Amino acid sequence: MSMRLSTVILPVDRWHEGGRAKWQRAEELGFHTAYTYDHLSWRTFRDGPWFGALPTLTAAATATERLRLGTLVTSPNFRHPVTLAKELISLDDISGGRVTLGIGAGGNGFDATALGQEPWTPKERADRFGEFVPLLDRLLTEDAVTDRGTFYSAEEARNIPGCVQRPRLPFAVAATGPRGLKLAARYGQAWVTTGDPKLYEEGTPEQSLEALRSQIARLGAACEAAGRDIAALDKILLHGFTPDRNGPLASLDAFVDFAGRHQELGFTEIAIHWPIPDSDFAVDQTVFERIATEALAQLK
Repeated sequence: MSMRLSTVILPVDRWHEGGRAKWQRAEELGFHTAYTYDHLSWRTFRDGPWFGALPTLTAAATATERLRLGTLVTSPNFRHPVTLAKELISLDDISGGRVTLGIGAGGNGFDATALGQEPWTPKERADRFGEFVPLLDRLLTEDAVTDRGTFYSAEEARNIPGCVQRPRLPFAVAATGPRGLKLAARYGQAWVTTGDPKLYEEGTPEQSLEALRSQIARLGAACEAAGRDIAALDKILLHGFTPDRNGPLASLDAFVDFAGRHQELGFTEIAIHWPIPDSDFAVDQTVFERIATEALAQLK
């Protein structure tokens, strides 16, 4: 499968002061999908503007025509499957069936305590994720759902007319552990990874490639156990969290080399962050746009 190139537009701009223009420019540049993070606030952007993911994607849907749109990723930290399903069905309708739901178990960031709860342990996050994904799958594919879970329940939850995309909009499941990979194999149309976080500070690009190769092997085993062919899942690398950091975005040649090495591992899509000055995502806009328009042609 040929490589796809997507972008992640952080929701830090007022819509009428640069926000809309970024999403429209992403479409003009030919990106496959433009994602945004589904957080209440995030890392170094904590004390600055940060807008909601689903309203932002709804606005982007009305400002674009071809560009796919998505979250990368939504998590159970502050979401419930019943209300999320209703919003996703609405967004899928408004966009004309251009939505992908990136979804993961969440972490210990600001979202983990924003509703006043204690942060969940890794096991608790995995337990909740294990209920969240199957229930959301049902809510997006069935007209009426009643389900009693340990963490999430639905009582005659109605979701008519369902998604424009059938049987539902695609899930891109972020996972590296055995339980998450099992969910990706069972419910995902794509799998997402950022690499091995233990290598970010002191690892090497070569070690990162080996870690990603191992992750894909484990995904393959999970797919085999679920009776699925791993080739049926897109494999998405969210760039920016491997040891080389923004090095691959320093030039067109650097990115083509980076993308080619990951394509050889089996990745079918790389998502790169839209440049943000004075941040971890501060890269040259001209180089970024050249990568967007020229890189894939050199990979074919």
